[in-house]
Amino acid sequence: MEKLFIPVIAGTTRPKRRSFNVAKLIHEIAGKLPEVESQLLDPNDFNMPFDGNDEENKDPKYSEISAKADAFFLVLPEYNHGYPGTLKRFMDSELKNYVHKPVAFAGVSNGPWAGVRAIEAFVPSAREMGLAVTFTDVNFPFVSKLFDEEGKLLDEAYIPRIEKAYKELIWMATTLKWGRQNLEQNT
Repeated sequence: MEKLFIPVIAGTTRPKRRSFNVAKLIHEIAGKLPEVESQLLDPNDFNMPFDGNDEENKDPKYSEISAKADAFFLVLPEYNHGYPGTLKRFMDSELKNYVHKPVAFAGVSNGPWAGVRAIEAFVPSAREMGLAVTFTDVNFPFVSKLFDEEGKLLDEAYIPRIEKAYKELIWMATTLKWGRQNLEQNT
């Protein structure tokens, strides 16, 4: 069976971002799943200077990755009850490449809400982009206390939570990939 390609997207370009440890962990777990091929995407590695889905805002590297992707796993840090504008700019650049592809979320915050408000704020945009939102989010509260200075996870209870999110994402990715390949799309 062909592996599913599921990029993990770090949701911010902020210096000293603690959420990047979460993105690395989610990507690491993907590497242990036999049915998944993954790539960790850092928005800092792409050139998207403007807002929107216009040609001048597309980075050919991301265009190729998002076209190839069977699903996405987004890491959403919460900033003031919302998500970073850089993530929205990043995601807005390739709307046609998201149609009927699933997305899972990991919410991150340095407080007790664990990014739930960022996820809730992003869901309407994800749906408008054509993404199919999973229902098994992974939330990381007090992220500065969850990893050591080298970025190693301090609480192994997060591993099965991430694996559960992947289980649903893989099911949806498999099902929707079959649909994209075998059914006429009304888009």
